[in-house]
Amino acid sequence: MQYLDVANPGVKTLAPYQAGKPIEELERELGITNIVKLASNENPFGFPQSAKEAITRQLDHLTRYPDANGFELKRCIAEKYGLAPNQITLGNGSNDLLELFAHTFVAEGDEVIFSQYAFIVYPLVSKAINAVAREIPAKNWGHDLSGFLAAINSKTKLIFIANPNNPTGNFLTHQELDDFLAQVPANIIIVLDEAYTEFTAPAERVDSFTLLQKYPNLIVSRSLSKAYGLAGLRIGYAVSNPEIADLLNRVRQPFNCNAVALAAACAVLKDDAFVAQVAANNRAEMTRYEAFCQQHGLDYIPSKGNFITIDFKQPAAPIYQALLHEGVIVRPIAGYGLPNHLRISIGLPAENDKFFHALSKVLNLK
Repeated sequence: MQYLDVANPGVKTLAPYQAGKPIEELERELGITNIVKLASNENPFGFPQSAKEAITRQLDHLTRYPDANGFELKRCIAEKYGLAPNQITLGNGSNDLLELFAHTFVAEGDEVIFSQYAFIVYPLVSKAINAVAREIPAKNWGHDLSGFLAAINSKTKLIFIANPNNPTGNFLTHQELDDFLAQVPANIIIVLDEAYTEFTAPAERVDSFTLLQKYPNLIVSRSLSKAYGLAGLRIGYAVSNPEIADLLNRVRQPFNCNAVALAAACAVLKDDAFVAQVAANNRAEMTRYEAFCQQHGLDYIPSKGNFITIDFKQPAAPIYQALLHEGVIVRPIAGYGLPNHLRISIGLPAENDKFFHALSKVLNLK
């Protein structure tokens, strides 16, 4: 029996998602220790004491189902950003939400628009439901919004925009997004994926919740995996107009967010000092990465995220493998159509020092 023959047509075109290599896997493979992982855009500070305390308080209650509606976390989000709880949808990480948006609004044969070099989950969720994935050629490694507008037709149901974009780090300004949203028909859902928004400077950050007031077809998606350090707990949220949120919550799986994640999320959302520390380290260390690349003549894509993508002008796979032997894990992104590039997450100063030393050794840099 060939079960590929009975799978949905869209699923037949997919390959399994390739996550960053775990530290434990490299330890088993090469028998080395003192490994630095700069592959998955994780928070190098871990998560704060406030979250640890919230998790501890939940441990005696794990025989109970979590609050299926996430009342307390919705209240925390609403109070922090001046929103109404009925605008909020919770997800098992923002990936869960991206899939939820597609299942709620896109049917077989409908079209989904996203950019070349954008987050690989966009085509994955589109093809899995037999939608037509419309990949628009990138402009300077990022979103070509005029190309998006030109691609809209009667079958277009959903548009994904990552800002900052992963894996290239490109950024769209508030004005660019406002101008674009004003031209998109009201019956098309636009998802603004802001998983990395906390790493943009406050003065340039998009006021996306204000845009929600102007454009009822907009959904803003955010993650607590990056700046807030909760990647292992899988928690994220979306904000939209209440009618869209109601539809999303009809499709959302019950208990999709566990009790520990819900409690930790409330704690970290109140911990502004921790996020400020994370963002400050990212800004300072990003400057060091840019200086390192400039010093050694390495091309890179300027990034507003917590990562930087370097173009080696040659297949990057051998460089990736050599770095593994030096105890440094980074992210190959050939699956994004970037076989000459590696994406490096911004770590703590000592972790970044190890990367600089390892890459200098691998490339014989002076």
